[in-house]
Amino acid sequence: MSRRRPAPRAASAPRLLPSSPCPCGLPAAYGDCCGRLHRGTAAAITAEALMRSRFSAFVAQDEAYLLRTWHPDTRPDSIDFDPALRWTRLEVGATTEGGAFHAEGTVAFRAYWTEGQEEGVLTEHSRFVRHEGAWVYLDALALG
Repeated sequence: MSRRRPAPRAASAPRLLPSSPCPCGLPAAYGDCCGRLHRGTAAAITAEALMRSRFSAFVAQDEAYLLRTWHPDTRPDSIDFDPALRWTRLEVGATTEGGAFHAEGTVAFRAYWTEGQEEGVLTEHSRFVRHEGAWVYLDALALG
């Protein structure tokens, strides 16, 4: 979900407090929702939960969590965050499988962003698989 820019402007990631609304869109505080996964005190039990936590990690620019939850076959060496880009909202659409008893699943979503006065949306259909018992992001499927 990072976009490359030739000359990123300096800015810091928004600070998420445990009491902040969770960026993933669920009606819970960050500390009780995706924050537990980011801290490593809980694991995503579904592909959708992992996808939501990864969106929140992009909001927080939590590179360690994103890399930890990326399949080793497709994981990049690092994540090039655009410091001026702000992820603002997530809408989860269709999901297939990805439950507690599945080995793979997909999640279609729309992630909204702003950069200065510009607004946009990233639409993706992501594929998740179990790796060593945990859900990880594998890749994005072609749309349409």
